[in-house]
Amino acid sequence: QAQLVESGGGLVQAGGSLRLSCAASGRTFSTFTNYAMGWFRQAPGKERELVAQVRAPSGITNYADSVKGRFTISRNGAKNAVYLQMNSLKPEDTAVYYCAASLRPFLVSRYDVQYWGQGTQVTVSS
Repeated sequence: QAQLVESGGGLVQAGGSLRLSCAASGRTFSTFTNYAMGWFRQAPGKERELVAQVRAPSGITNYADSVKGRFTISRNGAKNAVYLQMNSLKPEDTAVYYCAASLRPFLVSRYDVQYWGQGTQVTVSS
């Protein structure tokens, strides 16, 4: 059974850092690098938005303008894992962060996603 499990969320002060991890398991992900992997976030009352992705199979990364220069996404094919390093966090980064996987070569929106993690809360205090 395909599963994505996130970890690493929490409460941090503005300007701080957090590192989110996402572990992919199941036979579905035996060809992990064939999946575009992304991190989405959803704040209360807002749409779920794509913040970062690693394209498949190139590994090219893309970021939303709001996080460019502060967040870094990376992928470890040997561990079937993807990470999101978040630096210089701001209160507006507060949201539930979701790991996502798609057999499309790249992600545009939530409708491109085949597999979702359960989400992890990130709260940034001012």
